[in-house]
Amino acid sequence: MVSNTAEAEDLTQEAFLQLFRKIATFRGESAFSTWLHRLAVNVVLMHLRKKGLPQVSLEETLEPSQEDGPRKDIGARDLTLSGSVDRVTLERAIENLPPGYRLVFVLHDVEGYEHNEIAGMLECSIGNSKSQLHKARMKLRDLLRSGQRKEALL
Repeated sequence: MVSNTAEAEDLTQEAFLQLFRKIATFRGESAFSTWLHRLAVNVVLMHLRKKGLPQVSLEETLEPSQEDGPRKDIGARDLTLSGSVDRVTLERAIENLPPGYRLVFVLHDVEGYEHNEIAGMLECSIGNSKSQLHKARMKLRDLLRSGQRKEALL
């Protein structure tokens, strides 16, 4: 998430310090690993929020010096991002999943629950949970691909 080994190690240490401080708040409603994962992700997100985005002058981007490389065009399509899926597109695709697929997908891939926990919550078999998740991912993949084709035509 931070693309820097030293920074990741510092944040890992910070996450374990948070764990030590907040272990009493663990209620046991989900797996401990899920709770710890969420705590670690929150530590990283708070770090990134405090760090802020780097500021670049518009004049520098239009008139680079020799070592900066070629001139950057503001408003031009960024080819390095052309294959990525932005958050809004992903959220729309998840909203278009059938309700059963969406529920299992969100519980497993977003919230971090395991299949046995999902099966208990939804009163279904573990195999059913796995099957619904697989079908949800396949449907989501199709929805995202069709959305990218539409975007490419624009």
